[in-house]
Order: sequence, then C-alpha cells, then structure tokens
Amino acid sequence: MTMTMDSLAHHALDLPPAQRLILACSLIESVESTDAPSPDAAWDTEIRDRIARFDRGETTGIPAADVFRKLREIAPAR
Repeated sequence: MTMTMDSLAHHALDLPPAQRLILACSLIESVESTDAPSPDAAWDTEIRDRIARFDRGETTGIPAADVFRKLREIAPAR
C-alpha cells in the first residue's frame, strides 16, 4: 500500500503524543548525517575557542550587572 504524504501525516497525527514523539525522533535520526559533530561537541569546541580568545586578550568580558541591566532595558518585567 502506497500512502501519500498527506495521508501518512494524517495517520501519524492520530497517534498518541508519546508515539508521535518516538516517530518524530526516528524520522529526524534517519536524515541526520552521522558525520556531523554532535551539538555537545560543537558547543565544547566553541567554549574552548571563546576561553582561548579571552585568555589571549582578543576579547573582553562584560560585567554581569551590565548584562542584566541591558536585559531589563530591552525586556522590561511584565
């Protein structure tokens, strides 16, 4: 039996939420490149690179108080 994409999606949406999540994860895993670095590995590399640039004096830090003040300015409390 051949299903159209719309028919398949309709049947998939009838599944209970837990089964839809399992299906979605399976579909994503089926198209992800196994050669691609994991997000954790990519973040580890990014963090190491940022620390190294800071240690070499290529970047400067911003005091937390300044960051939080700026956040309050652009996203005031509700």
